[in-house]
Amino acid sequence: MIHDFIYDIPVRVYFGCDHLKHLGAELKKYGTRVLLTYGGGSIKRIGLYDRVVDEIRKAGLELFELSGIEPNPRIESVRRGAQMCKDHKIDVLLAVGGGSTIDATKFMAAGACVDFDPWDFLDVTKQAPVKRALPIVSILTLSATGSEMDTGGVISNPETQDKLGRLDPALLPKASFLDPTNTFTVSPYQTACGSADIMSHLIEVYFNMDQDLYMLDCFMEGMMKTVIRYAPVAMKEPDNYEARANLMWTSSWAINGFVNAGKRQAWSCHPMEHELSAIYDITHGLGLAILTPRWMEYCLDESTVSKYVQFGTNVFGVNPSLEPMEIAKKAISCMSDFFFNKLELKRTLPEAGIDRTHFAVMAKKSVGGGTLPGFKPLNQQDVENIYEMCMK
Repeated sequence: MIHDFIYDIPVRVYFGCDHLKHLGAELKKYGTRVLLTYGGGSIKRIGLYDRVVDEIRKAGLELFELSGIEPNPRIESVRRGAQMCKDHKIDVLLAVGGGSTIDATKFMAAGACVDFDPWDFLDVTKQAPVKRALPIVSILTLSATGSEMDTGGVISNPETQDKLGRLDPALLPKASFLDPTNTFTVSPYQTACGSADIMSHLIEVYFNMDQDLYMLDCFMEGMMKTVIRYAPVAMKEPDNYEARANLMWTSSWAINGFVNAGKRQAWSCHPMEHELSAIYDITHGLGLAILTPRWMEYCLDESTVSKYVQFGTNVFGVNPSLEPMEIAKKAISCMSDFFFNKLELKRTLPEAGIDRTHFAVMAKKSVGGGTLPGFKPLNQQDVENIYEMCMK
């Protein structure tokens, strides 16, 4: 069944290497006091920080800064940013970095408009409404999460060992600057992890037994083939503009809502991985790479095999004349080969420093204490079984 849906993505995207000259004008639309947010020192090492500050000053804007946003952004950074916005009467926030910086900035922008703890936006027992947020502009430096063009963000709370996400239209950036040259210095490892994240965003939607829009399946297959083609190139040739540009634009379109088009099922691998990185603080894309092939294997049966056949033949070119179950198993093998051989990512949880200690707790949280209604419904025991498959 093809469900009704609404699609609205009003983000102005400046794609390419000659658009930073528009930054001042974009920021000035929303006021004169700018909070610049970023993570470590990478944007200074590549010269991006100086160029951004220069454009802000040329526009006559007043600049404030918050640095040190973590790779799995923490609620404490969000709290600091929200308070800075209040203290300095910030008009617009400028996030320069990858998804972690942009995610944290989104909740700073929302937190600046309320008098309660920003964690209340994410806490499943409270789910405080996001009635408004300060305007956000982003400059992307890592192709992975798609936060530059979507309504969501994910924040970690070390005190509760939770990593939770939230979607809301108020969190959508007003404009995003996507310059592939800003990703030239991204390491092979982070390129691989980001590419695994992009693939997972697509797989979470693609593996769906509803009869829905064929055109979107073709679109997703094309994006998956793009990641498979260009991620290894970007790892070996970091300044290959064609590879970096293809990964960057695919990252944005994998999760900006276009491919969902009314699909109702929940995601599976992301909630399972959020528990891993909430407790062990591992790189999100690495956790997804370890989980995804095992989840695919666990969900394979006679009722789901047709989707694996479509995936294997259209994405990896598996021989369509083979028996369906054989095609499905070859497709899973191809997915594993891409993650663990082509992208050279660790293939097991022990290699990532994770043991069985917290499996039961993580599994219970990932299904919300009930059943996760994904591609194949999963209960706590199912998730524990998948974690166990990832041990070897």
